[in-house]
Amino acid sequence: MQVHLLGIMSGTSADGADVALVRWAPGARPVYLGLAHFPMPEELQTLVLSLQAPGVDEVERLGEAHARLGAFFAEAAKSAMRKFGISPEDIAAIGLHGQTIRHRPRARHPFTLQIGMAATLAEQTGCTVVFDFRSRDIAAGGEGAPLAPWAHRIWFGSDEDIAVLNLGGVANITFLGAGGTTLGFDCGPANAPLDALVLALTDGRMRMDEDGELAAQGHVDAALLEALLAHPFLQRPPPKSADKHEFLGEWLDRLLAAPELSDADRLATACAWIARAVAAARRWLPRAPARWLVCGGGVRNRTLMQYLKEALAPAPVMPTDAAGLPAEAVEAASFALLAWQALLGAPNTVPAVTGARHAVTGGAIVPGARWAHTLETVQAWIRSRTP
Repeated sequence: MQVHLLGIMSGTSADGADVALVRWAPGARPVYLGLAHFPMPEELQTLVLSLQAPGVDEVERLGEAHARLGAFFAEAAKSAMRKFGISPEDIAAIGLHGQTIRHRPRARHPFTLQIGMAATLAEQTGCTVVFDFRSRDIAAGGEGAPLAPWAHRIWFGSDEDIAVLNLGGVANITFLGAGGTTLGFDCGPANAPLDALVLALTDGRMRMDEDGELAAQGHVDAALLEALLAHPFLQRPPPKSADKHEFLGEWLDRLLAAPELSDADRLATACAWIARAVAAARRWLPRAPARWLVCGGGVRNRTLMQYLKEALAPAPVMPTDAAGLPAEAVEAASFALLAWQALLGAPNTVPAVTGARHAVTGGAIVPGARWAHTLETVQAWIRSRTP
């Protein structure tokens, strides 16, 4: 009765798709089997990034990006299955996060929008696809994010208090209490301002500070750091979630506008901003975590990781690899679990995290070619959970 699941994640940087393969059986902890990364074609990435801010002719460009992303995700899934040596008939479901274009949970009419045509993914692979995970939580009055804490409990829950820190476009914290308490919230900036800084400082020649090498050569400007730490989002208590643009705009301008700073100093100060924001967010945790497990693309930035170790001391800080799940795979693998939970009709959100009125089952479903078999497997799982 075990199932094989794929999870597909594309982060706010739109640099590519991560495809994770997971095996799961009723009553057991899931098993991570592998990850494949597929870079997004530069032209498509440029189109996607252009849609993350208001512009002209948006509906036409949005439709084009939606269709092209669907084809891109489908090709990534098929290539990943070939790499893993598994056929579409062996996949019970694919969890597709999609590409976030807008996240506005506090708008007058709250909404979130992730694009990438799930129907194309289902059509080209024959697999059942679950997508649009965030909207149901927003409909229930929640922030629609972060969603990974539910899966973090499955992956990392233990008999000690653990914090999971995800460094994507923004940073988010999950607190996994030894007694079963699960809390989480977006806590501040992460890769978005770092990547935007590099893009601006190199006139578009570079998209990231590889391994944090340039930041390692700089010094933190204390006055500028204190000004950045005054960001209103950092003062707001949870539940809360952020769009990456929350930490760009005027805040990026502050990093760019100090004429006395070198490029390395600007990046070092941005790394310190991220680390100090995470450390400050500990005030909203019920207890000090025994250790911090870090995932997401920011793990590759050695300078940022060093600043985090200093800011979060004396608790040890380490990549989630130490707990058996590679840092780059956590998000994609988590959406594989969220997808199967949706097919079971069971809650896959944590109201204490998102602020929703109650737990919901997030996700819309596109049935695959073996839908009848999928339903039989779902029913067998449900029976196994029934006392």
